[in-house]
Amino acid sequence: MSDLVKTVVLGIIQGLTEFLPVSSSGHLVLFGKILNLSGAGLFLDTMLHFGTLLAVFIIFWEDILYMIKRPFSRLTLLVVVGTIPTAIIGLLFKDFFEEVAQTGSIIGWDFLATGLILWVADAVKDKGLKNIDDIRFSDALVVGTLQGAAILPAVSRSGLTIAGSLFRGINRETAARFSFLLSIPAIMGAVVLQSVDLLQGTAETVGALSLVAGTLTAAICGYAAIKWMLRVIQRGTLKIFSVYVWILGVGILAAQFMGKF
Repeated sequence: MSDLVKTVVLGIIQGLTEFLPVSSSGHLVLFGKILNLSGAGLFLDTMLHFGTLLAVFIIFWEDILYMIKRPFSRLTLLVVVGTIPTAIIGLLFKDFFEEVAQTGSIIGWDFLATGLILWVADAVKDKGLKNIDDIRFSDALVVGTLQGAAILPAVSRSGLTIAGSLFRGINRETAARFSFLLSIPAIMGAVVLQSVDLLQGTAETVGALSLVAGTLTAAICGYAAIKWMLRVIQRGTLKIFSVYVWILGVGILAAQFMGKF
């Protein structure tokens, strides 16, 4: 597979699954093994994350500008508080998460767990009343902790943060908005950590055209995924994602049992 095709495929996977509650890391591990897409390079991985970050910036630019202008506003402080447990978990267990991601040994179970959480969250999604002004800092800490746990491969970051928000009584629209705003420092943190790793080692070379194609693909697919997810969380059901990840989880466990994964 050529570098150009590989980067576009990875961009599609990263862009769509970063914001849909199906786990981007789990899909990258899965498709990396199926299509032999591993070894695309840390620099490319960093740029794919940057592409998804662009999608969030484009859609939520008003919220981002508001937080920049009002660094001590309630919205800004909620995002900061929610980011703290994510950062602590990510730094403390970085080596463990990387080892689990490389082996892919538990992604089947992680997919099943993600599906269960989404299914339960769907049952309470119409009961939340809190908007941004009503969210407590304790709510942000809980959601941020769940975001940290989602560093595990095949555990969806957006799925856990949206579900956690719904469990805490936050209304559907606000739950989605808060989840995507929390993704900004999380993705930026991943980019920074990967950049540090790049400076400490030798980056795999990827052609400029392939790099640009992958980054733009991730941004475009990420934009489409966010827009669709905002509509789903407001008027649709999360159970469709539960069924999807359950199918993946059962298929992976069956393949592992037969020694083919």
